[in-house]
Amino acid sequence: MRQPLPRVPMNRVAVLIGSKGTTAKSLRNASGCKEFNIDSETGDVEVVWGDPGTYDPVKAMKFPNVIKAIGRGMAPKAAIQLLEDNHFFELVDIRKFVGKRSNQQRRIRGRIIGSQGKIRKLIEGLTDTQITIYNSTVVLVGEEEGLSAARQAVEMIAGGAEHGTVLNFLERDRRRSRIVNRQLDSIEIREDIAVPSTGFEGLVPGLSDLSERRNRRMRAAQVDPEDEEAVIEMMELAEDEEVSWGEE
Repeated sequence: MRQPLPRVPMNRVAVLIGSKGTTAKSLRNASGCKEFNIDSETGDVEVVWGDPGTYDPVKAMKFPNVIKAIGRGMAPKAAIQLLEDNHFFELVDIRKFVGKRSNQQRRIRGRIIGSQGKIRKLIEGLTDTQITIYNSTVVLVGEEEGLSAARQAVEMIAGGAEHGTVLNFLERDRRRSRIVNRQLDSIEIREDIAVPSTGFEGLVPGLSDLSERRNRRMRAAQVDPEDEEAVIEMMELAEDEEVSWGEE
């Protein structure tokens, strides 16, 4: 099956191919595709998948995001993590917040990066994600829960929120996630445990015998007088019972 993939900007084609084609080969091996073709003159990318059963359909579904992430400035080693089951891709378009004005886009990029990259590093550290900013887009890669918080943080900054407000939000979200994870770790599914029949006997000697006598009396009180067999059975003495006679 032949599948076209997102076109890569010309200044990212060399990154996608890699030195002597090493990156393209790694992407082909990691995805399990049959062919991986890159047009170095147009930036068009195409992949050919083999017969059904020869490749992982989940990887085939996620592979376009890998190419899109690399095309949007992410390092191939980081983008290739998207092929793992627990890693996902998010893209935030800055133009949704400031339009096409290049000076405003540059201002938002600077706010997301922060002085010497400090804000971006803090967001990545608090959410366990990787963030790449390229022209008017912000690419995020990470696990689902942290990725959601990281995207919200980026959108808050792009929308004008103060850095302190955003970082406080991320710290609260991280604490909440830790509490939830600890609660999940403490859940233990136990099989039904039968209580030993001698459990109470060890505490109160003779309790089981007393209980058995009471049960016999209750059963005897419910005997039908016309049922001869039941009456005879009721009259029989147990091993621990006896009848003594005496004159008044």
